[in-house]
Amino acid sequence: MARTRRPVVPGWFTGGGDTDGGGPGAENFRLLGTRCGACGAVFFPRVDSFCRNPGCAGTELMEVPLSRRGTVWSYTDGRYRPPPPYVSDPEVPWQPYTLVAVELAAERMVVLGQAAPGVTVADLRVGMPVEVVPGVLGEDAETVWTTWWWRPVPQDDRRRA
Repeated sequence: MARTRRPVVPGWFTGGGDTDGGGPGAENFRLLGTRCGACGAVFFPRVDSFCRNPGCAGTELMEVPLSRRGTVWSYTDGRYRPPPPYVSDPEVPWQPYTLVAVELAAERMVVLGQAAPGVTVADLRVGMPVEVVPGVLGEDAETVWTTWWWRPVPQDDRRRA
């Protein structure tokens, strides 16, 4: 029986393609934010009712795809078992994971996310280019819960950009 693919938080990212962090469809995977029509401010996670800018009373909000690439602003390893919606089997020994805060220059914001599997704090440096890719947060018998990951931009892609 095929499992249903569902985003952990609906409306926060495009469907993308494979969720191995770089397969077909990864180039179309994007986080989705909101742009205020009155002041132009961009927000993530998205909001649909009012502008988060305290100096703006705008209510005309448009969904916008965010930049696929940014630079590492900060990073750390998570050495504790996080609360839901993170899926974790309490019977399995805990494995640390890497969190990355990524600056999106065009949007003038920092977005937090988990690094792709295999990326550790030893692989990251402040200012290095990273890109958003589709990922899997967890799976059960009926559902594959999808999310986003950050991964370093391959050296060959850095030279082309």
